[in-house]
Amino acid sequence: MAGQKTGIAIGENRGRVTARLELKPRLAARKALPKKHTRFVKDLIREVTGFAPYERRIMELLKNSKDKRARKLAKKRLGTFIRAKSKVDELSNVIAESRRHH
Repeated sequence: MAGQKTGIAIGENRGRVTARLELKPRLAARKALPKKHTRFVKDLIREVTGFAPYERRIMELLKNSKDKRARKLAKKRLGTFIRAKSKVDELSNVIAESRRHH
């Protein structure tokens, strides 16, 4: 019952009883959903341009099972650990996909 108001002036849950507002979903939540066209364009660009040198180096580290070093390099290049983890995950999926094809 933590956080629920009781209408009493004293105590842990003191204060006026109010109803929560039903907020409509934010636009940012919808924009994050993957779109078919966006995925297609990103795949096409990746096919044409290939990988950046730091991405190739990360893939080489992953092939040699140096996952921690790969994450550290990605963090240095991308700035945050969350972005680094997602990049390393993406590149390890690329390696796995290439193994499945060959």
